[in-house]
Amino acid sequence: MAATNNTFAAIFDMDGTLVDNTPYHFKSWQALFKKHGKGELSRHTYYTEISGVPIMETLKVLFPDKDEAGLKSLLKEKESLYRELYAPYLVPVNGLENFLTALKNSGIKIAMATSATVEDIDFILNAVPIRDDFDEIVNSSMVDKPKPDPQIFLKAAEKLNREPVNCVVFEDSLAGIKAANAAGMKVVAITTGLAADELHPVDLVINDYSELTVQKLALLFKKDQND
Repeated sequence: MAATNNTFAAIFDMDGTLVDNTPYHFKSWQALFKKHGKGELSRHTYYTEISGVPIMETLKVLFPDKDEAGLKSLLKEKESLYRELYAPYLVPVNGLENFLTALKNSGIKIAMATSATVEDIDFILNAVPIRDDFDEIVNSSMVDKPKPDPQIFLKAAEKLNREPVNCVVFEDSLAGIKAANAAGMKVVAITTGLAADELHPVDLVINDYSELTVQKLALLFKKDQND
């Protein structure tokens, strides 16, 4: 099995995938909508249209009359709300640290590919000591097209020196799943925000990383070799 393991790479989204912070992003967006007269933000709208998409892209759609400075001010406001809400509860998804260690010990290259800002990435990684587990970190400022475009995952694969077909993406959002599928990669969905039957098409669904082993992950690629 070891020979199979090191032929693929693992690419992780951050929000809702490494940490269960999506409910706090949702609450901060709800507060922003209310404060700026945008009405009530429903769970459905959040998960289908906002989750997984870079904040600035969403703000441009919501506030088309704002200039760059105005949009940056709103981004800062939204992120401040989110960090204030989430900071007391910031922990990794169950089993994540052990799973990342198992991947590293198996010689598997690991990247993070997230729509989050650099500040938001630092906010998470300063609290959860997993930064050194990643061979590469790709953020939204490094690509031109946001999820559901596959560009961010393709960039991560390129940095890891792996073909897209030999990569598996861990995602919790519909935009991220679409991006991973468009990149031609395997997809493992995690149910931090949406139920298993809402997360499709994917190769595997997990509730947390305690349910997963490197061997189980490798089988996703082994299946192709046997076909």
